Amino acid sequence: MRMEQTKRKRLEAAGWQVGSAADFLGLNYEEAAYVELRVRLSEALKARRLASELSQKAVATALSSSQSRVAKMEAADPSVSLDLLIRALIALGVSLAELGRIMGFDEPEFVTINDSAAAQTTTVLGQSLPIQVGRREGASNAG
Repeated sequence: MRMEQTKRKRLEAAGWQVGSAADFLGLNYEEAAYVELRVRLSEALKARRLASELSQKAVATALSSSQSRVAKMEAADPSVSLDLLIRALIALGVSLAELGRIMGFDEPEFVTINDSAAAQTTTVLGQSLPIQVGRREGASNAG
């Protein structure tokens, strides 16, 4: 969510600093991306549970976990592993394609690939990374 320009100017004029949570917490790029991923997964879990009209206890039972653990999962508690969040979403019927959308892989600014002969790079969350193009050992041309 972006702040209106007039509100931002008014706050800055009053001596407030305006920025993102990452700026406030002093997070580097990787830390901010990790937090964003955790929040997206947690919000998706809660939304999926509510849409399915399931209680936290019912989800906990399906995961062989506890209701309090599910509450922590939905609150993006750092003690909950990303693995558990992903497993819970899959247990609630989220497909791999939907999981990819939740994680942001469908967003153009998240991942783009430039496979021109001059520059083989991929951009992940705004950072350009080199990619290797080629076949894996044992891979065949049949597709």
